[in-house]
Amino acid sequence: MKIAIVTLDGFNEIDSFVALSILGRVKADGWSVQLASPQKSVTSMNGVEVTAQQPLSYANDADVVLFGSGTRTREHIDNPALIGELSLDPARQLIGAQCSGVLFLHRLGILPATATTDAKTRPLLAATGCLVEDKPLVAQGNIITSGGCLSSQYLAGWVIARALGLDHALGILEYVAPSGQKSSFAKTAAEIIRPQLNVPAQPALYC
Repeated sequence: MKIAIVTLDGFNEIDSFVALSILGRVKADGWSVQLASPQKSVTSMNGVEVTAQQPLSYANDADVVLFGSGTRTREHIDNPALIGELSLDPARQLIGAQCSGVLFLHRLGILPATATTDAKTRPLLAATGCLVEDKPLVAQGNIITSGGCLSSQYLAGWVIARALGLDHALGILEYVAPSGQKSSFAKTAAEIIRPQLNVPAQPALYC
């Protein structure tokens, strides 16, 4: 299972690093989580510079591709060279997007007819004709969208649950939960993730 977390200049640290940390706790043969970027290093919205582990093209061959948000998302989706490097296929890949990262799905022509996002991106997403729900996670087929910075934990949990089962995902999420809140957090995570695991792709899947 190869997982690419698309990480670009201006990226939101919570989106990329929380997903990377939670997904990286899976110990399964062939399981690999990598930050994929179009250049050797990228700088976060708060000035943290990180070295890319893989080129952006790694996402095309990955089993899972995740798009986080950032302060330069609209600039990136308007960059033909960057978008041209991506060739994703929701028939064979699990594809997730968080907050403004959902705009990448629209630009790539794979935006679900129903999705979620953060409050700031909501008007932009609604303008595409997409139905925007007020939920942490919304899945259609192999595409999952998430809304709010801390929804990254549920997004990562969904990926693990789809690949290895919900119990495996909840075990990892419970481990990283705050002391004194582990059982309640796992219960909440289960209530959010479980309904999104087997959602069929609708006939009018893409806007």
